[in-house]
Formats: sequence, C-alpha cells, structure tokens
Amino acid sequence: MRGDLVARSHKIRDRILQWVGIPCGIGIGSTKTLAKLANHIAKTAERKPGSYPEKLAQVCNLEALSPEERDAVLVATAVNQVWGVGRQITKQLNADGIYTALDLVRLDAATVRGKWSVVLERTVRELQGTPCIDLEHTPAAKKEIACTRSFGHYVLEQHHLAEAITEFASRAAEKLRKQNSLAGRILVFIRTSPFRPEAQYSRTTVVPLRRPTADTAAFVSAALAGLRQIYRPGFKYAKAGVMLLELQPDSQQQCELDLADEHGEDRGKLMSALDGLNQRYGKGTVLMASAGAEGTRRVWSMKQERRTPGYTTRWADMPVARA
Repeated sequence: MRGDLVARSHKIRDRILQWVGIPCGIGIGSTKTLAKLANHIAKTAERKPGSYPEKLAQVCNLEALSPEERDAVLVATAVNQVWGVGRQITKQLNADGIYTALDLVRLDAATVRGKWSVVLERTVRELQGTPCIDLEHTPAAKKEIACTRSFGHYVLEQHHLAEAITEFASRAAEKLRKQNSLAGRILVFIRTSPFRPEAQYSRTTVVPLRRPTADTAAFVSAALAGLRQIYRPGFKYAKAGVMLLELQPDSQQQCELDLADEHGEDRGKLMSALDGLNQRYGKGTVLMASAGAEGTRRVWSMKQERRTPGYTTRWADMPVARA
C-alpha cells in the first residue's frame, strides 16, 4: 500500500460508520501482534482521553512513530493488553517485574522460550517487528460448534425445552455443514438462573452418535434423548444449549452399510435442500417438527425488545420521513 496510510484509514473508518453505522478502530503495524496492539491503542485513545496521545485515536500507525514515541506508547500499555498474553502468563510476568508492553519487548526471545513457552516467544518477536504469525485469509474450521440461548421467560415443561433443543441442534448442524465437517458427539445442557433465589438445577450430558455425521435429524434425535435423560420437573429453566464435539472434515469418514435405510436416501442432498430453503426464504422456513410451529411466540423465545431494526432487509423496519 502506498500513500498516507493514516489518511486512507480515516476514510475507510468514516465510510464504515456512514454505511454500516458501526464505529471502529484501525491499527497498523508491521506484524499481526503489533497491528492488534495498534488497534487497541486506537480504540482506547478515543474512549479514554489522556491514556494515549490524541493523534492516535481512531487510527494508530505504530510504524509512523519515532522510537521515543513508540516506547512511550508501549510503557503506557499493560502487558495483559498484548494479544496472546493471558491471565496466567500475566501473573508470571508480573512476578518477574514485567508489567508493561515495553518490558515485554525488551526481553530476550530465546530466554522467553526457555522460561515460558514458544507461543510467548513468538509474541515477543512479533512485538520486536519479526513476523511469526501468518495472516489467515480464510478462518480455520472450528473444533467445536455451540448454540446456546437464555430464554425470554422461564421454561417449566419438557416439551418446551424439547422445542428449544431441537432448534439449537438444527442451527448447530447448519453451521457444521457450512464448514464441511462432521460431528461424532453432541453435548446437551439445561440450567436454572444462578441469579434468582430459587431452587437451582444444572445438568449436562454428552450423547455419542453411531458414526460422525452432519445430519440434522441425527443430531436432534440424539439431543432429545439427552434432554430426556437430564430433565427434572419442578424447576424454572432459564437457559439451554447444545454443542457439537469431535469434529472432523467430511472428506474423511468411516463408512458402513446402512442396512436400516432400505430406500438408500441421500441424506446429504436433503440437508443441502434444507439449508438452501432456509437461506433463500429466511431462518425457520423449514424446520424439524419437534421445534414447534409457533415461531417467535414460543415460550422460550428470546425477548429482543431492543433488537436493532433491519433497515436494509425488512420493508416494515424501513424508516419513513414525512413532510
């Protein structure tokens, strides 16, 4: 890229704000870690005036700073604000007198590797300007896929929980197929609200599948079996969810003779048709029968009173200016 990067970044930020309505910060650095740190500085400088120089608000280009200015910025940044430095590592670093990003930058990378880990060594080298972490142009496939929700109202009956679990399993299955994966197990949980002075109950179970699959029907069947195992009457349930486990690429699977399916139906085509209809006509257009047919009027549906209107996707939400 050529030209004034800061000026170009401000134009990009202004366009995002105008078109999407979301303010953002832009960070520029020679490595991924420095760019993330610059992004943190850009946001903090705007939200907390005085924490960093005013000129770094909204857009921060660490490469344009003098060595003295960069050191001043790093010394004003706590070490736990550096991408890749977690809570436990922060405690260990603080115990050795390392409190700021500048302290971390001045460490010897080889020493960091011997005393802590290769991961922290990469972070130090990145802060020193040596690229060690490649940019991901496409996100890596998830190792677990979860779909959980807090209910808009307490749920008492098992059949209402079954509707919620069915929808959650269906959504998780759709996400699984989008990344071309299969799952070998499904986790199901239900719980009451820990913030209410009422009888508490929380249970989780993991149901293994016959073989790794991406079939919504298989997930729903297993999830409902798990729900029947952990459900207890007499409690006010506030949240439930499912998680797909043991994910693997759909290009690698163990096959077997499906003796139970005498018609030899192609479940893959059925799932593709299901996803296609829901993508074209909206979520919930085609769903499993156990999810219920009451739509947003279901007992467990989220409240969403403060949901942002769909100005660009729903005619009913389009603002109208009157003379």
